[in-house]
Amino acid sequence: MGKKTKIALAIAAASAAAWAGSKAISKPQQREGKQALQFERPIILAHRGGALLAPEHTMVAFEKAAQLGVDGFEIDIRLTKDEEIIVFHDETVERTTDGYGLIADMTLAEINALNHGYQFEDLEGNFPYREDKLKVVTLRELLEAYPNMLINIDIKDAPDTYEGSLMPSKLWRLIEELQAEHRVVVTSFYGEQIDRFNLYAQNQVALGAGESDVRKAFASFSSQFGHLYHPKVDVFQIPPKSGVIALDSPKFIQFLNNLNIPVHYWTINDLDTMKKLLNNGAKGIITDRPDIAVELLQVQESK
Repeated sequence: MGKKTKIALAIAAASAAAWAGSKAISKPQQREGKQALQFERPIILAHRGGALLAPEHTMVAFEKAAQLGVDGFEIDIRLTKDEEIIVFHDETVERTTDGYGLIADMTLAEINALNHGYQFEDLEGNFPYREDKLKVVTLRELLEAYPNMLINIDIKDAPDTYEGSLMPSKLWRLIEELQAEHRVVVTSFYGEQIDRFNLYAQNQVALGAGESDVRKAFASFSSQFGHLYHPKVDVFQIPPKSGVIALDSPKFIQFLNNLNIPVHYWTINDLDTMKKLLNNGAKGIITDRPDIAVELLQVQESK
């Protein structure tokens, strides 16, 4: 036996011993299930209220999605100049309104002076809300209007901004005031924002995975050390792919399900992909076309 072979075998033996030792001292720990996520079937969340059916993040969109029979809404939030939490995605208003400027530089009254349906183009290529002015929706208004809906809240303000520094505490105070702890999920692209929010919430609110959480989970799943992964969030909301990495395999979904973590996929707007993900074990579909998704679930439940 050559020297290189002996070294390789020694490394393999050491790795096997480390793996066996870690299995002995670390057991997979299921995440305690949160009330907000207790559904007996896959759920449909209207992305920004259903952004292909009505102007995103407007009350018109939320009302239409609710009438279709969705289980909840996936929304984004930002803080205005006068520190109101509004339901809005972009840093600026240009893409969706007839105005321009940064959300952080505008008061709620100034933002409400714009038409939030102005840029919406429907499936037939029309612009039906250019003459019918739509206002922005505050998070308070949405939570009060839909007390029985699951509201998935994505913090968009970065933690190193003034608005971002205030958002976690202001969001928690609003949720606590409205006693909405058991009907919301709070998440963010920024893991730091999730951690900051949870300093106030103290695990009373379901948390969604940030980018770093997804990386850690997939790395654990792909290795021999999945048993070392101890999740600190309650739900994964992810795309089917991240670059060349497939995140929609039945085995990855099952890996998370075994830890009591449901997986929701965004932003899924075609029927075939919805079917595939549900067949793979997805517990939720986040979509701009809630009409298609709701009908699919109704057909599946009737079989």
